[in-house]
Amino acid sequence: MTEPELRTSPVAIKASPVPPLPTEDPLTKDQWRTLLAFADTVIPCIVSADSGHVSPSVRTLPNEQYASTIVKIENFALEGGQTGLAKAYLEERPSQLPQFVDQLYRFIGLYTPHELRKMLAFGLDTLNYRASAIVMTGHFTPFADQPVHIREQILQTWSTARIPLFRQLFKQLTLLVKQNWVKSSYTLYDLLNFPRIPFHGKPGKNYDFEFIQIPPTREEEDAEVLETDVVIVGSGCGSCVAAKNLAEAGNRVVVVDKSYFWPAEHLPMPEPDGWVHMFMSGGALFSDDSSTCVTAGQTFGGGGTVNWSASLQTQGFVRREWAAQGLPFFTSSDFQDSLDRVCTRMGVSTDYIKHNKSNDVLLEGARKLGWAAKAVPQNTGGKQHYCGYCTFGCGACEKQGPVVSFLPDAARAGCKFMEGFDVQKVLFDNVKGRKIAIGVEGTWTSRDENAGVAGEPLVKRKVIIKAKRVIISAGTMQSPLILLRSGLKNKWIGRNLRLHPVSFVGAIYDEEVRPWEGGILTAVVNEFENQDGKGHGTKLEAVTMMPTAWLSFLPWSGGVNYKLLAPRMKNMVGHFAIQRDTGSGRVYPDPTDGRCRYQYSPTKTDRKHIVEGTLAVAKINYIMGAREIFTTIPNTSTFIRPEIIETDSEGSGINCPTFNAWLDEVRRRGVPDPDTNFMSAHQMGTNKMAASPKDGVVDPKGRVWEVDEGLYVADASVFPSASGVNPMVTNMAISDWISNNIVKDLRRGDGVRAAL
Repeated sequence: MTEPELRTSPVAIKASPVPPLPTEDPLTKDQWRTLLAFADTVIPCIVSADSGHVSPSVRTLPNEQYASTIVKIENFALEGGQTGLAKAYLEERPSQLPQFVDQLYRFIGLYTPHELRKMLAFGLDTLNYRASAIVMTGHFTPFADQPVHIREQILQTWSTARIPLFRQLFKQLTLLVKQNWVKSSYTLYDLLNFPRIPFHGKPGKNYDFEFIQIPPTREEEDAEVLETDVVIVGSGCGSCVAAKNLAEAGNRVVVVDKSYFWPAEHLPMPEPDGWVHMFMSGGALFSDDSSTCVTAGQTFGGGGTVNWSASLQTQGFVRREWAAQGLPFFTSSDFQDSLDRVCTRMGVSTDYIKHNKSNDVLLEGARKLGWAAKAVPQNTGGKQHYCGYCTFGCGACEKQGPVVSFLPDAARAGCKFMEGFDVQKVLFDNVKGRKIAIGVEGTWTSRDENAGVAGEPLVKRKVIIKAKRVIISAGTMQSPLILLRSGLKNKWIGRNLRLHPVSFVGAIYDEEVRPWEGGILTAVVNEFENQDGKGHGTKLEAVTMMPTAWLSFLPWSGGVNYKLLAPRMKNMVGHFAIQRDTGSGRVYPDPTDGRCRYQYSPTKTDRKHIVEGTLAVAKINYIMGAREIFTTIPNTSTFIRPEIIETDSEGSGINCPTFNAWLDEVRRRGVPDPDTNFMSAHQMGTNKMAASPKDGVVDPKGRVWEVDEGLYVADASVFPSASGVNPMVTNMAISDWISNNIVKDLRRGDGVRAAL
C-alpha cells in the first residue's frame, strides 16, 4: 500500500462568509456580563502572582505553580523558544475574543428555541441579584462580581450538586463555552500545530451544478409555478439515489433543498464557518431534557457531505427483525441487490485503507484481547482517502457522497436542482374522494450579490412545484415536520426517533499522534453489539478529531486543568461506544416558531450497554499502552498508568489492579442523568415503514399511508428501528428500492395503490 501523497504547497480554500447575526440582542447587558463571567471561569486568564494583575477576572497562580504550568505546556505542546506562545495561551480568555462573543450571540439568538432562551435569561438574572444569588451560589455577592477562583468553586459545586438543575446548568454552559472558545481561540491551534488545511491529498474538481433561478416580482405573494414529473425534497443520501434512478428512467426530476451547494474550493470549511453552513442548529441540536445532542447535516448533499465515509451494509439480524414486522423486502435478494448497487456506485471497499492511530488502536487492541473487529468499508471510489477533515466537506472530492456521485449522475440524465428552497408543505387535490399529492409549496431565497449567503438575498419568492410524484427526503429531523405542516394526522409521524447515542473515551499516548490525520472511521469492534441477546448493544469506533468537535467534550474539573489538557490533544486518540437503542423519542415542531424540537433520552438498558462499551474502549487503550485514559462521564477520575509495574501485574494484560479499580469506579458511576452528554450523528425512524397504517407512516414501498396517491418518503426516517450500523448505505438501498418502484408505476401510469 502506498503512502498518502503529501501536498508540497499550501492550497487556498475560498472563504465562506456566514449570515449576519440576529438584529435583536437575545440577552440584556447584565445577562451578557454574567454569561461572559461564566465563560472566563471555564476558560480563565491565568497569570503569575508577580505579574501585577489584580483583576478579579484573572486567575493568579503562585509563581512556582505558574512556572510549572508553562513548562508542562512547553513539554507536550511546543518546540523550544515558544514560551511567549504558552504565556499568551494562558492569558487568553473568552470575553476578550470578539469571535467568541459573536458565536454565543448566534447560538443563543438563532439556534436556541424561544422557551429555552427565556430559561437561560432567567437563570442569568438569578445569578445577578443578591437575594437569589445566595440560592444559586451560596454567596450574596452576584456571580459576575466574584473573583474567578470563587466562581470556579461555585461551578465545581454545581457539578456534584444534589439538585439535578444545577448539574444540568453546569453541563450545558460548560459545553457551550468550551466549543465556542475552541472555535475562536487565537492561540490554541498554534499550540496544537493544527493545519487549517489538510496536508494529505489533492484538491478535487466537483461537478458543475446549475440551479434554477426564480425572477423577482413586484407582488410578494405572487407564486412562481414550475411543473415536473417528480419533485424530491432534500438532497441527501436518500434523495440522491432516487434522483438518479428516476432521471435515468427518462422522468423530469427536480431536487430541491433549503440549504446551499458549496463547491470543492470552499472545502473543507474552517470549523467556525462549517458548523454554521453545514449543520442544523450549528451542529448542536439538544433534546428537550438536554441529555442528547444531535449533529445533523444541513447542506447540499445532506449528511453524505459531512459524514465520515463509513459504508456498512445492514446486518442480518436487523434485516430479520424488520422482515418479521411484515416487511419481507428486507430479507429478499432485491434488498441485497440494492445494497450492492449503491456500494458499487460509490466504490465502497476496504482495500485502500491506511488506518490512523485511533483506528489502529481499535483493531490491534481488539486482536490482543481476542475480540471481534474489522475494517470499515469506505465510500472513497477505490482510492486511499487519508483525510480527517471530511466532517466539513471533502475538498478532494474523493468521498463519494451525493454531490460527487449520484447527484452528478442525475444531472447528466437531465435532473434539475434548486438550492435555497424551503418547502413548507405538500399540496393535495381531492379526486373522487381520493387524496392525491400534486406538488409542494415553499419559499425560495436566492444568494446575495456576491453569490454567497452572508448578505441580503437578491430575490425571495413563493414557489409552487407541481408534480406527479412527491418524494420527501429531508432527513429524519425535518421530513416529519413537512408532513405535519401539510396537515397529515397519522399518530406515528415524528415518533419512533432512534439516534444511536454515544459516549466518548479519550486516551493520551507518549508519542505525538496528530489525530486529525487519516480516515476518520475505518475500524469497528463489534464484540459487544448484542449485549441483550436481541441485537442491542454497542459498537466501538473512532471519532472525528477536529478540535471543535473533540475538545468540547473533554472533562472540565477546573480552568487551569482544562487549559493544560487541551493542548495535549496532539497525543490523544478518541473513541466512542455507540448504542443500537432500545428506546425511542419524538420529533415535533416548536410551538413558537415551528423549528425542529425533539424529546429523547437513552433508556436504562441503553445506558447500561454504553457503560460496558465505555469500559471496553478503556481496556483496548490500556492494552495498547495509553499513558492516561479518561471518559466524558462527569466527575469520573482520569486513569494514569503507574510508573512502576505493580506486583503480580507484569505480563497480566488488562489485569492491573490499579486499572481495574478505576474500571470499577467508572462502572459504579455509570452515565448519570442529567449530568451525562450523549451525542448522535445518526437519526432514524420518524416516518416508520410498516405493513399497516396502524403501525407506521409509510407502506413497504415508501408510499405515505394517509395519502391515496403520489406521496412518498425516502430517507432514514422510514427505518422501522435503529439500523445498528452507520445508516448511509441502508438509507440509500431503501431509496433505491422505493424509487425503482416509482419508475415502474410511472411507466405504466399506475395512479392507484397496488396490492402489496
